[in-house]
Amino acid sequence: MAEKYDIILSGVGGQGVLSVAAVISIAAMKDGYTLRQSEVHGMAQRGGAVLAHMRISRTDISSDLIPKGMADVVLSMEPMESLRYVDYLKPEGILISASAPYENIPDYPDLHDIHSRIENLKSSLIIDAKKLAKEAGTMKSVNMVMVGALSTRMDIREESIVEAIKELFSSKGEKIISANLNAVLLGRTAGKIQ
Repeated sequence: MAEKYDIILSGVGGQGVLSVAAVISIAAMKDGYTLRQSEVHGMAQRGGAVLAHMRISRTDISSDLIPKGMADVVLSMEPMESLRYVDYLKPEGILISASAPYENIPDYPDLHDIHSRIENLKSSLIIDAKKLAKEAGTMKSVNMVMVGALSTRMDIREESIVEAIKELFSSKGEKIISANLNAVLLGRTAGKIQ
């Protein structure tokens, strides 16, 4: 059982980065971890950069922020945003990115080039989260697909993630809860590929 995880979560406003953080936080606390989290929101509610430092540990955590070169995982909802934070990864860390871009600028860089740069990292995984979210039952569950992929790199019980999703989405109804749970399962399968 791992003692700690240092995770950078990134994306663009409106992609559900903070919901990812909430599910992982709730699940980790259910499994006896303590955590610290720091969030940075972009200039706009939708379309601006979103970054969260998430530190999960069985022992005391001295800071909210993860030093560069020390993150176990960079999880990104968007490929270009993932490359912004590569310098936070430790040498044996992994970058996990959704494959689809959030094209919020007119001159978005070439997607093939971005994917190539991600694939050239020592350890990376690109997930077609949109396709899996559609399969799960709602396009809004892309972020939960990414939770599933991230969960394969952590020692957090699947039951705790299920409970966290039920808590977080309880006001949305059973259909949304079910779609999000399906998305996590599909993300777990995709995350185990590497």
